[in-house]
Amino acid sequence: MPTYLSPGVYIEEVEAGVRPIEGVGTAVAAFVGLASDGPFHTPTLVTNWTQFTSTFGEPVEGCYLAPAVYGFFLNGGGRAYVVRIGGSAGDGPDAAQADLVAASQPEAIAYRATALQQGNGSARPARRDGQHGSQHGQPGHQGNQPGQDAGEISIEVTDPPEGSPEDSFRVVVRGAGREEVFEPVTTRRGRTNVISQVNATSTLIRLAEGTAQLAERRPANGTLTLAAQPAKEVAARPDEYVGDTADRTGFGGLAAVDDVTMICAPDLMAAYQAGAIDRDGVKAVQGGMIAHCELMGNRLAILDPLPGLSPQQVRDWRMDETGHDSKFAALYWPWVKVFDPVSGSPQLIPPSGHVAGVWARNDATRGVHKAPANEVIRGTIGVATVITRGEHDMLNPVGVNCIRAFPGRGTRIWGARTLSSDPAWRYVNVRRLYNYVESSLMGGTQWVVFEPNDKDLWERLIRTIRSFLYRVWLDGALFGETAEQAFYVKCDDEINPSEVIEAGQLVCEVGLAVVKPAEFVVFRLAQLPSGTSAVNE
Repeated sequence: MPTYLSPGVYIEEVEAGVRPIEGVGTAVAAFVGLASDGPFHTPTLVTNWTQFTSTFGEPVEGCYLAPAVYGFFLNGGGRAYVVRIGGSAGDGPDAAQADLVAASQPEAIAYRATALQQGNGSARPARRDGQHGSQHGQPGHQGNQPGQDAGEISIEVTDPPEGSPEDSFRVVVRGAGREEVFEPVTTRRGRTNVISQVNATSTLIRLAEGTAQLAERRPANGTLTLAAQPAKEVAARPDEYVGDTADRTGFGGLAAVDDVTMICAPDLMAAYQAGAIDRDGVKAVQGGMIAHCELMGNRLAILDPLPGLSPQQVRDWRMDETGHDSKFAALYWPWVKVFDPVSGSPQLIPPSGHVAGVWARNDATRGVHKAPANEVIRGTIGVATVITRGEHDMLNPVGVNCIRAFPGRGTRIWGARTLSSDPAWRYVNVRRLYNYVESSLMGGTQWVVFEPNDKDLWERLIRTIRSFLYRVWLDGALFGETAEQAFYVKCDDEINPSEVIEAGQLVCEVGLAVVKPAEFVVFRLAQLPSGTSAVNE
């Protein structure tokens, strides 16, 4: 309490009765997969395609992480966390290297050159027989390869110009469209030392001393090319994807990122095609995705089906093989066909990345309460399987969201169901709206903790929550002609008896009348008798 001792005017700032609750974001995706560059097992935020390629390198042949992220941004996604697997946390890409042999001792290494231009190495799923590649004739992305001008760095050692010291030489470094000339340089200590000269100014390479003695370290004349590292085999085991929360690996590393609202693992299918993971492994990883989402309670898993499945096979996969029952997961089928700019031909890829982008676009244009269905998937030129209405009738009731190509209407998502058997959580938008409301209330009511647990606090809390839900109702997310029909907030003596208060708890009950999608639109037509002049309504 303030103390007033002398006459005067005093100003006090008091808190308003209602503290506004800010709605959380709902369109932040997380991708787990293989890349040619970037940190391992570190959730890295990217906000556009250019930022992704600069951090994780160019697309990798036989992998689907890059096209999935590209489809996410193309369809309206704005923020995504990318987790690169296939190595240990803290590992980085191996740079290209070359050894400059000594002129007087060809078996000794005078200097070792290491390229600063990284990203030529790539990571792709390793097949169980030790061979690379993708099955089913699926073309993939391809990064820089040895011999390509864009990524090649060469070093030329020649004699110095006339008049230079006798033990000096000339070094020319070429790469990335640039040429760096160092002359004259020597092996002696001082300002003309070749290591000092190159490492101080070169933007292409770094030099280090080799095994040759100082007196015999003058490199032999000639030209050599820094060899790019070969493609690295990645044993993409199921535990690589699932990871561990304590070690911050795989999906477990995303537990520390509260912003994520949807998770995709497109390269799980790449590992399956390469033979690194079998069908049981796929089920284990997808089960881990679902378990992670259920434990976090604020995100959904977008699952991909196995490649090349027919309508009957995908139903058997959904019902008999996997049998997932979760309100925090959705399955989309079939794969989508996109144009691969690297190979110049169409490519079939898992749909999860594009679907996540559609979810983000739907949230921005209509709101999280609108079912993310009957929406065009941008960047596709078709689907892997064109289904009939009868086949769709078989898949929709079991929670398989079909992607269909309609004449003159493009490729559209034609389903919005979760994998839950509970009718209350049948639709994706219902689960995501509750995630939005729960996360918003969680973040916007932190001020209540340690406040005096009395009726004044209860009333302030009710007013704060009602103000937030009123805006949600105005946005069209809640059903009802009035706010009283759309929601209620209860915090009184009935649910907060003395025993609850003595336990240090405050209980507030919130009820929502959520808008459900018009999944089945029925028109009933009647034939009127002849001669009827008016219709009574």
